[in-house]
Amino acid sequence: MHYQSRSVISKFLSLLCVLISFISLNVKGQELYVGTNYHPHDSDLKQWKRDIPLMQAAGFKVVRMGHLAWDSYEPAEGKFNFSWFDTVMNMMNKAGIKVILDIAIRPAPLWLHHKYPSVNITDASGNMLYPNTRYMVDIGDPDYQRYAFKYADTLTKRYANYPALLAFGIDNESGDGQYSYSETAKGRYIDWLKKKYRSVDTLSKAWAGQRWSRRISQFDEIGFPVSGNIGGSPERMLDFRRFESDEISGFLLKLMDIVHSNAPKALTTTNAWYYSGKKYFDYSNIAYSGKMDRDGGGYYPGNSLTKNDGLYDASFGVARVQFENPAPYWGVEFTTMTAVPNSIRKTAYASLMFGNQMVCGWTWQSMAGGEEQYLEGMVDWDGEPNRKYQEYKQMAAEFKKIEKYGFPYRVKADVGLAFSYGSQIASYAFPEQHDGQLQTCFNLFAKRNIDTRMIEISKSDLEYKLLILPGFALMEQATADKIRAYVKNGGTIIMTSYSAMVDAHNQVFTSPHPGMLNDVFGISVHSFEETANLNEISRLKFTGNKLNVNYNNIDVVTESPRFDVIEARGADVIGKISSLDKDYPVITTHKYGKGTALYIGIPARETVLNPLINELLKATSVNKGPDTPTDVMARNTDSHHTLYLNLSGDNKVISVKGTVKSILTGNIYTGQFTLKPFEPEFIELK
Repeated sequence: MHYQSRSVISKFLSLLCVLISFISLNVKGQELYVGTNYHPHDSDLKQWKRDIPLMQAAGFKVVRMGHLAWDSYEPAEGKFNFSWFDTVMNMMNKAGIKVILDIAIRPAPLWLHHKYPSVNITDASGNMLYPNTRYMVDIGDPDYQRYAFKYADTLTKRYANYPALLAFGIDNESGDGQYSYSETAKGRYIDWLKKKYRSVDTLSKAWAGQRWSRRISQFDEIGFPVSGNIGGSPERMLDFRRFESDEISGFLLKLMDIVHSNAPKALTTTNAWYYSGKKYFDYSNIAYSGKMDRDGGGYYPGNSLTKNDGLYDASFGVARVQFENPAPYWGVEFTTMTAVPNSIRKTAYASLMFGNQMVCGWTWQSMAGGEEQYLEGMVDWDGEPNRKYQEYKQMAAEFKKIEKYGFPYRVKADVGLAFSYGSQIASYAFPEQHDGQLQTCFNLFAKRNIDTRMIEISKSDLEYKLLILPGFALMEQATADKIRAYVKNGGTIIMTSYSAMVDAHNQVFTSPHPGMLNDVFGISVHSFEETANLNEISRLKFTGNKLNVNYNNIDVVTESPRFDVIEARGADVIGKISSLDKDYPVITTHKYGKGTALYIGIPARETVLNPLINELLKATSVNKGPDTPTDVMARNTDSHHTLYLNLSGDNKVISVKGTVKSILTGNIYTGQFTLKPFEPEFIELK
């Protein structure tokens, strides 16, 4: 009860901050932004005078500037040059275009690397690396942070009250970059471990130091869990990744404090790519902090018009950045490049249905120099607008027509998808990682026009009718307690394979699995089998990872490299693997308290989950979107308006009640209308 009270207060304060931000900026609540990323430090006044009128003519409302450009503002230590950028800001304001000004604290200028070599990245072999590309900076280094905060302080004070300013951007792609294995970084790592474990005995036990004669007897013996190309034990790797994650999120939180202090009327946003494979960190600390006014990121669905995998992947990116933040999402980067005509517009409309408020094209002009010199924008190298410019112009005009009718769309989710940073790191040992299973579940609901929220259980009120834990590998006591209470009080939960395998230290539970929760699920998972091996004695002559799952007399053929060996201990077996030497329980359901806990002994698979979810949706009364034909996405933006999008190359007939009007075209429809291939429609009930 005490935790829930604090959580409710925290949520209230977050909502209050969002409201104050809107009021103080006099930003209309119902507004959609179309714009571009612009790099004035690559050009001059002559080009600005050419480009900005083109943006204005396209109906652009916003530009994002400043990222990756620290030394354009501070070319030498303490020698700031803002006069050129003042000109750009004033020109944007005159054109009626708002600015997201990124605080470009990465990459650091070369003069800072030269003055403080500890800022440089040192690889796992002890070699100090020259900063040949972006993000080659040790973000936890005190000298780096001191200069980064000074730069941020100076920049935000100068532009806090500029009329063109809409928001400050907090770093760029914070999850991208490399780890530093320098001596100064090791010192910080040891200090972090001292605070966490307090004694070497506790540390050595948590790290299974008895294994392979690796006990820690004093903190000075600690080294990094990577030497050259050799990785260490899973316990040590988890703590190292948590240390790095804490340094990144702690740095970003301090940066936002500077912005809010210097520019209380400005919003904060970011280009979150925390899930980059290079430096995945726990962004949930930021998302739940209440300090990031507009969680944002890149929306890159790929270049295809006909394939939708990239669209779902990019939309999943919205959910995994926004978590439970009630404020709109900002797509601060959006694809241009060689996207097939109309594919940008198609995916932009799709993004609106997941709470996106901004389509900011990356990039304005095709890059002429540097690592992205062949990356094409909406204006060619010679300054001439191309077809992508026209597509963005069309979107700007259309969004202006519809924005006042319930936009930005507010996600109304009864389904929570549980994310766990610890599980993501622990799942590197499995054939499939935690976030891959999360995306499968996200897609399953998105294709049904059902809203979901990404949640971090320890930070959430769990106010959902259905909770999904896909590959939730690492289970901590506090999380288990919240899950137990959720089910006991009437919640419905689904957990899939690879879940609750390890404890808070990344050691495998020696108690019955799923760890800490086996009684809630009414099962014991004894071990796993490898499908390809057992298919040698398949009754159906299957090979490889192929399996037949029978659920409710429905046969589903799927694939999985492993499956769990499940013993029912109170649970009912409702699904079996029927293609091997004998039947193996694979789907179970168990009543616990007032709720229901279901376990699936293979990783999340849409084909297996589909019939199960269909039944649960009826039983739990989950809030659904509009009923549509297959491959039609739709959301009710308010009680009188519905946005539709045809994701396929076929005409789709949409049934409607009575007479409706298209806000986009002005057409009147009675009873039904035809949605053309890859086209949106925005309908108003008469």
